[in-house]
Amino acid sequence: MGLLKEFKEFAVKGNMMDMAVGIIIGAAFNKVIDVLAKQVILPPISLLTDGVTFGDKKWVLREASVDASGTTITEEVAVAYGQLSEVFLDFIIIGFTVFIIVKFMNRLRARSQDTKDKTVVTPKDIQLLSDLKELMQEQNNMLKTKPRN
Repeated sequence: MGLLKEFKEFAVKGNMMDMAVGIIIGAAFNKVIDVLAKQVILPPISLLTDGVTFGDKKWVLREASVDASGTTITEEVAVAYGQLSEVFLDFIIIGFTVFIIVKFMNRLRARSQDTKDKTVVTPKDIQLLSDLKELMQEQNNMLKTKPRN
C-alpha cells in the first residue's frame, strides 16, 4: 500500500504531469522542426544546387558490376554522406530554433521578474523578495547614518 501512496503523491504533486507535458510538447516541437527543415529550408537549398537531393549524394568506392544478363555480380560499395549532411542540417536548424525560443523565453522571464517594469505583472514571490530587499537597504542606510555612542 505504501508504493501506491508514494505514486499518488508523485502524480499529484505535479512531477508526472510536468514530464508528460514536456514530452508532448517536445514531440509536437519535433514535428514542427522536421517540417521546417525538410519542407521549408531544404527545397531552396536543393534548388540552389540544381535540384540535387542531399540524401542521394554518395561517394562510390567500388562500382557495382553487372553481367550481360543484368545480374549483379558485386554490390556497389559507397559512403552515403548525403543523408549525414541532411541530418547535420536538421541538427543546425533544430539547435538554432531552440536557441531562439530559449532566448525569447529568457527575455520574457526577465521582464516578468523586473519589479520596476509596471507593464508586466510581477509574480508575488518576486515582488515580496524585492520589497524585502528594499527594506533591508533602507535599514542598512539608517544604520550607517545613525551616530554611534
